[in-house]
Amino acid sequence: MSHKRGREAPREFYEPLLNRKAKWSGQDYAEFPTPAGVLAIFSAAAQEKYIPGSAKPATNRSVILEFKVTDVDAEYRRLQPVVKTWLKPPTTQPWGTRSIYFRDPDENLVDFYSPVPVRK
Repeated sequence: MSHKRGREAPREFYEPLLNRKAKWSGQDYAEFPTPAGVLAIFSAAAQEKYIPGSAKPATNRSVILEFKVTDVDAEYRRLQPVVKTWLKPPTTQPWGTRSIYFRDPDENLVDFYSPVPVRK
């Protein structure tokens, strides 16, 4: 994921969001390892330098960053001071997850979700 703000922007948002410290490699690249994979954040300037034309920060409307959590409602309460743009409060989806949807500082769509028991 490319970001358009300074080095501190992804740290200030994603460290409290994911409850983990970023692992920086130089000034332009940070990783947030999770049990399921790695969220990598690259500055827009560095991405353009190394992979020209590959990304435009704050223009994405087709990808969702999804993170499985234990308790969506507790995360919603915890993230109130961190998230500025909420799209949907805790809601049980018809496909069997409870989710919250919000935007990060570069306007990427983020979903925290947890499976809900299927009713028979």
